[in-house]
Amino acid sequence: MKILSIGNSFSVDAQAYLHQLAKAEGENLECHNLYIGGCSLQKHWTNASEDLAEYTYFINGESVYTDENGEVTRKVTIKELLMAEEWDVVTMQQCSHYSGLYATYQPYLDNLSAYVRQYAPQARQYIHETWAYEIDSTHAHFPHYGCDQMNMYNRLKDAYAQAAEAIGAPIIPCGDVIQHLRTLKPFDYAHGGLSLCRDGFHMGIPLGRYALACVWYTTLTGKVACHDDFVPDGCEEKDLPLLQLIREEAGHFVLDNND
Repeated sequence: MKILSIGNSFSVDAQAYLHQLAKAEGENLECHNLYIGGCSLQKHWTNASEDLAEYTYFINGESVYTDENGEVTRKVTIKELLMAEEWDVVTMQQCSHYSGLYATYQPYLDNLSAYVRQYAPQARQYIHETWAYEIDSTHAHFPHYGCDQMNMYNRLKDAYAQAAEAIGAPIIPCGDVIQHLRTLKPFDYAHGGLSLCRDGFHMGIPLGRYALACVWYTTLTGKVACHDDFVPDGCEEKDLPLLQLIREEAGHFVLDNND
């Protein structure tokens, strides 16, 4: 399965472990990501309509077109990538700070969706639902939501549902699953549990990113990840039960709530 995300740092988080997790499950998910930090749907549409080479390109979690120092030597356009492969899946998302503000989605999402259909008509489009910030996040845009995690979650959930309906696309429910995991004791940060974020908004390395990979894997394959052959760097033996818990909870949540 060939997957292309038109995204930002949250799609980098989502795809970081996806190829490796899928490989451990006996599946080949080839994961490509078009990245601009904090990129909104409005900016994605501007870049598409003007065919601007603004994107850093990732394959299976690794940046390509970089030199020996890790500096990006070439950036790409959306059109270039849409025409480069026979994509099975193309995902789109709003930037996190506007995720609960549906007025910021349109008309850019509709336009971008039509653009994807034009250049990759065979691809199934998905909406990647991002997640709410941590309860003590210092993100500059958290005040949009009263610095209230549940308010942000409820608003982004509603906005993404409208977005999915607008373009007739299924949702990859990362925001829902992350909020569910936060109710479980190991990740109940408000009561001494682990935060799934690393900086108050990006997903933590490795557990938060692992959770996203599990959500994407189950959404795209219809299967619950069940093997422990892939253990992300940074995990210790004591973390293995947490990985199992994440796999099971994320997978069954997706399947149980699949419309």
